[in-house]
Formats: sequence, C-alpha cells, structure tokens
Amino acid sequence: MMPMPSDANGNGDIFGGWIMAQVDIAGAVLPARIAKGRIATVAVNQFIFKQAVSVSDLLSFYATVERIGNTSVTVHVEVYAERNPADPQTVKVTEANLTYVAIDRAGRPRPIPKPAPAAAVTPAA
Repeated sequence: MMPMPSDANGNGDIFGGWIMAQVDIAGAVLPARIAKGRIATVAVNQFIFKQAVSVSDLLSFYATVERIGNTSVTVHVEVYAERNPADPQTVKVTEANLTYVAIDRAGRPRPIPKPAPAAAVTPAA
C-alpha cells in the first residue's frame, strides 16, 4: 500500500488513523479465513507507532495469529515501510495486536469452526 498526499496531515506525515484503518483491513484477512465467514473487530489491544510514515513510502503489512478462542481470533500485525527508492531502506513503522470475533448474520458472536483433522498417512508397503 502506498499512502497518497490526501492521506497526510498538516505536517506532511500520514494520519495515524489512516494507518490504523489499513492495519485493521490487513489484520482481518487471517481471522476471516479461520472463521470461514463474517467477522468484526472487537478490540485494538495494542497499537504502537514507531516511526512516521511519509507520502510515497511503500507499506507492507504482515499478520500472524496469536490466539484462536471459541469465537475470536487475535492477530499481531507488523507494518514496514520501504523508503528512498534511490537507496532503499526498510524500517518497521507500526505494530499492533487486534482481536476479531466471528459473527452470524444478526451480528451475534458465533463459534469458530474447528479445523478438519489431518488425513492419516499410511506407510507404503
């Protein structure tokens, strides 16, 4: 993702809220797959801005699952910025922990489907 001038604040840095929205979108991918359906963000457990983000920084978002509960999935998201195309540098700019809950059509929490058991492997004769 590359932030544009319209995403910048009066100082020329990218709005923290814009970054938070992108983290929420990126962080939801794994929980949606695990929940096999609709999810909602229920908590931003931690959000740390380590460095400012500038217009034209190329941002990459990496999410890992921290916990799977009965109805919720917690993920850790790290954001890296690639800067200065003439002499590229990559720096971590943000990290966050978010919790998403699986919801039904009425918006009520629903159980996370249990993963299918791994197929048994029979040794070759």
